[in-house]
Amino acid sequence: MSLATFKGGTHPYEGKELAEGSAIRKLDFEGNFFFPLSQGIGAPAKPVVAAGDHVKAGQIIAEAGGFVSANVLSSVSGTVKAIEPRMTANGLDSPCIVVESDGLYETAEGVGEKRDYTKLSGEEIIDIVKKAGIVGIGGAGFPTHVKLSPRFPEKVDYIIANGSECEPMLTSDYRLMLEEPEKLLGGMKVCLQIFPQAKGIIAIENNKPEAIKAVKEICAHEPNVEVVELKTKYPEGGERQLIYAVTGRTINSGVLPADAGCIVNNVATLAAIYDAVVNGIPLMEKVITISGDAVKEPCNVRVRLGASYDRILEAVGGIKEGITPAKYICGGPMMGQALFSLSIPVTKPSSALLAFLYDEVSENPTTACIRCGRCVEVCPEFLVPTLLAKAAENRDLEKFEKLEGMECVECGSCSYICPARRPLTQSFKVMRKKVAEQRRIRAAEAKQREAQAAEAKAQAENKKEEK
Repeated sequence: MSLATFKGGTHPYEGKELAEGSAIRKLDFEGNFFFPLSQGIGAPAKPVVAAGDHVKAGQIIAEAGGFVSANVLSSVSGTVKAIEPRMTANGLDSPCIVVESDGLYETAEGVGEKRDYTKLSGEEIIDIVKKAGIVGIGGAGFPTHVKLSPRFPEKVDYIIANGSECEPMLTSDYRLMLEEPEKLLGGMKVCLQIFPQAKGIIAIENNKPEAIKAVKEICAHEPNVEVVELKTKYPEGGERQLIYAVTGRTINSGVLPADAGCIVNNVATLAAIYDAVVNGIPLMEKVITISGDAVKEPCNVRVRLGASYDRILEAVGGIKEGITPAKYICGGPMMGQALFSLSIPVTKPSSALLAFLYDEVSENPTTACIRCGRCVEVCPEFLVPTLLAKAAENRDLEKFEKLEGMECVECGSCSYICPARRPLTQSFKVMRKKVAEQRRIRAAEAKQREAQAAEAKAQAENKKEEK
């Protein structure tokens, strides 16, 4: 059987065997929980509570700060202690609502009320998803209600469930597909209720045969839902690569997936949609992987949002005795972020905490580019990283744009394959931010010029009338 895939990509050590056999177990904590106002792409949420307020689990504590934004809900009942800056995974301080749990887990009104999704309109479903604070749980953090509200809904003909989980070490999606496939299918059917003309595709890499079997069994009598097996390759789970693999359609930075007739959601996001719409449970928990060669007992755990990683790691057995990890990473080893501290909260896009005995980045010195071309071969966007790196070294934003640097998806394939250990992806991230900032400045200046021109024209017309 031919497996769906894309051109380019690489094959890093998978490391799935460390935690894939660990069934999901739930952890609960008391004490303080920390809820960043910004937990994904878009504007930060705006607090609707203050210090001293009593809140319940499932209660909105910060409302979306714009169209591309998402509500933040408390995952525990207790007292708001403060709204203050706290360090998050990117190493920067972010405004957080601090809630001291009372250990009772009282739920807000309406939480847990069942619904028949087949009797709901698309608008009603989208509103429930919005109120539930759901974002892309796979890592991007894009507000799901926005993704489900394309300009031309009638042109959407594929709802794609991303079950690739191509990042090494991560196994939380695998366990979810294995243990709760009914929620994945349920979330898919809820989305198809919004887009009845569309077909559902659940795409899973072929290194997860047990998950493929479980999902195929539950979808056996669903004529409008197909399970597609993907070739195991990184970054097979990238949105652009996944769309190409299962539909043959291509998109770039100037085209939304919906413009190509596709809406892509991570399998955990679809499970969250099912819980919110059918079970009346908003996004309050996450399944994350705790793994790496320094972890005593690699596992998959369901935790409440806002819990800190240090407490989670301690609860699952901690680090191997007599060992000091060389590096901690939040997320996967390819696209995750190295951590300064474990006293950071689990947020909606969080996927894993990894601890390693050896830091390949710091312990392997960077040398000069040898023009081997390996980075070009593996780039899934067909870019030339060597030329982009030169533009980055010279801080040449114009050249970086001309070389299509904004099409980089920051997957890390080029950095991984580079024998000279050059920090290619890191330099591209910096340049992409600078170009985006420059574009915003240009757009603001153009808007200001237009306003000035309009004002000058109005003044000239007034003078003519006065004469």
